[in-house]
Amino acid sequence: MENKVIQERLFSLRTVMKEEGVDFYMMPTADFHNSEYVNDYFKVREYFCNFSGSNGTLLVWQEGAGLWTDGRYFIQAEKELEGTTVELFRMQDEGVPTILEFLQQHMKKGQTLGFDGRVVPMFQGMDYEKKLAEKEVKFVYEQDLAEQIWKERPAFPAGKVTVLDEKLAGKSFAEKRAEVMKKAGEDGADSLLLTKLDDIMWLFNIRGCDVECNPVAMSYAWLTEEETVLFIQSAAMDESVKEYLAAKRVDVREYKTAVDYLKNLSAGRKVLMDKRQCSYALYKIMSEKQTVVEKNNPTELLKAVKNPTELANMEQVYLKDSVALTKFIYWLKTNIGKQEITEITAADKLEALRREIPECFDLSFPSISAYGANAAMMHYEPTPENHAVLKPEGLYLIDSGGQYLGGTTDVTRTIALGPVTEEQKLHYTMVAAGMLQMTNARWLYGCTGRNLDILARQPIWNMGLDYKCGTGHGVGYILNVHEGPQNLRWRFTDGQTEAVIEAGMDVTNEPGIYIEGSHGIRIENVMVAENDVRNEYGQFMHFRTLTWVPIDMEAIEMKHLNDVQRCFLAAYQHEVREKISPYLTPEEAEWLKKETEVPGTAVLA
Repeated sequence: MENKVIQERLFSLRTVMKEEGVDFYMMPTADFHNSEYVNDYFKVREYFCNFSGSNGTLLVWQEGAGLWTDGRYFIQAEKELEGTTVELFRMQDEGVPTILEFLQQHMKKGQTLGFDGRVVPMFQGMDYEKKLAEKEVKFVYEQDLAEQIWKERPAFPAGKVTVLDEKLAGKSFAEKRAEVMKKAGEDGADSLLLTKLDDIMWLFNIRGCDVECNPVAMSYAWLTEEETVLFIQSAAMDESVKEYLAAKRVDVREYKTAVDYLKNLSAGRKVLMDKRQCSYALYKIMSEKQTVVEKNNPTELLKAVKNPTELANMEQVYLKDSVALTKFIYWLKTNIGKQEITEITAADKLEALRREIPECFDLSFPSISAYGANAAMMHYEPTPENHAVLKPEGLYLIDSGGQYLGGTTDVTRTIALGPVTEEQKLHYTMVAAGMLQMTNARWLYGCTGRNLDILARQPIWNMGLDYKCGTGHGVGYILNVHEGPQNLRWRFTDGQTEAVIEAGMDVTNEPGIYIEGSHGIRIENVMVAENDVRNEYGQFMHFRTLTWVPIDMEAIEMKHLNDVQRCFLAAYQHEVREKISPYLTPEEAEWLKKETEVPGTAVLA
């Protein structure tokens, strides 16, 4: 079925491209700050191709168009691109070119590549410059062609900004600033340009609401030894926020003046810019008069290693969040088949339980509530027009989280609603085994996620299966649900950082199996890395679990687990029962007691 709306938009775009002398036009998923999730104002790519995933780049030329996205979104992209004439390019699949390789193959000498340089990261623009030089490709990066076509574009975001109490933050702005500038100096810089929104929020101990579920505000920060300039919309701040920033001697200027301010700086500074986060447009401006020091934001690592106050608050919040999800699972299993429950009403029920927690002020991302085959789409999101009714059979996946004054949560459980197939039991059991193996990891300091990833994947790889994403990511503190540089993955692509796992870093643990047209399974906990014993071999480390939600024994087939995996399962279920039962009703507690019994391991129960 043709999608005439998208086809007409692409026709209009090609007309503007021809008028502007642009042969290929590129639209990534980003805002001016290279954010993973963006406000509706920035959803240009979605406007022109209908794909709504959080990662993807659209390339348009006169004869065609292509969307590049990763394995999390292949099934979703196929559905959303249907009838648009946009071709799907499956990133990292064998024989599929990258966008750059495609441009190298298809652009003619002297042609023009266009993009909005404010939404393309510095490293990508620099790489394209270098590798398309032999074709003498011209770059047009100072205009957003969508502005000429998207007449009903949403307004630019300007949500309310608030101050985060130091009792929650654990460190003052002054302490953080001193650490940040010390690190920038060690990297050979005398100035720092920060553009990553969650880094800026962390540094200044403020929060916003300009991106759905992400408590960030549109802003830039310029720091030297002598000055601190914060570019932010005054309309987003009340007097209390302005007074707080003034007391910290922060020079507050309007967000829209940032570019002119940077252009007018005196020459000769050594400016640290993170090429993964700063935009290509800002890089072109700064490199005209300044020496650009290409290093990672010093804020990134400091933010990722949670301080004692943050860790203590997170432990309390995760316990409350785990109670809410456990109550939800009880409700679902008790009511399935007795009343109509849809993917939407199930997610609404869980959100309502979270909202009863006094510290909760938002979700940390739109819930992935997926029944049956829908769960094979890793980032599926039901809509009023497209959702399933849950039945007392098969598997239901709920990936969700909350924003709390005390932490940001992210947890997934796959729940048996009734009879499940032997294949589904096998898959569920192996996913649980992988998650539990990672939970119980022990390693020597110096390892990255690449060293540990096999612990989660091994039971799944043993079946000749895989999941097309990393095993884990960092989680922000009252910030973005995805945070670096820490992660668990076996391979790294452009823009992904491989980082040593430090004590105090939190990370998700979420292996899965996704069978198109049948089912999807993911079990996800959040853990914190801690120091273990230190001896002549070095510093050993382990994870401490924050998430305490039962693993569904109805979907476990014990014969598929070895003795060690059975012990891991029994120990986790026992801990869940001990921690969660005091907060449940008698009926819920009795159900949880049965839910956490592991056959053949009574000694550990």
